[in-house]
Amino acid sequence: MILPAYCLTMARYNAWMNSKLFGLCAAIPDETRKQDLHAFFRSVHGTLDHILAVDLMFLRHVKHGEPTYLPPGNLYSDFAEMHRRRIEVDEEILAWAGTVPAAWLAETSTFNHHGDHLPRQVTRGFWVIQMFNHQTHHRGQLTTLLTQLGQEIGSTDMHMSVPR
Repeated sequence: MILPAYCLTMARYNAWMNSKLFGLCAAIPDETRKQDLHAFFRSVHGTLDHILAVDLMFLRHVKHGEPTYLPPGNLYSDFAEMHRRRIEVDEEILAWAGTVPAAWLAETSTFNHHGDHLPRQVTRGFWVIQMFNHQTHHRGQLTTLLTQLGQEIGSTDMHMSVPR
């Protein structure tokens, strides 16, 4: 079982990394951000958009108990608009993470898997771990894409995100 401190630590890391990535990506021409690099979500822009879409899906689930599946298509074609929304969502994740009770994390969550439609049972903490794992996984892909584009992201280590 995870504890509320995990949620807050990961929310801080998430916000820090997103700030770093969006700051770096803002200096890249839009055409380059949207260039098909043969990644799972094609481009840097597509990957950033996917992470945001899934974060919105998970937030709806953890805050309102409404499990939803990823909406089809891209949410944002405009980078500046996506960046503004990313900041808002990171603030929302941070606010939520600062209030999540331990008992809630241990509660049972039942769902039908979107692939085979069979029922599953996990804890709410499982979904929180999945949300943060998903972010980290795709940001790792982004750092590779950015490196291939000649950009230097610097350290992505979690300990670097700890407030001084």
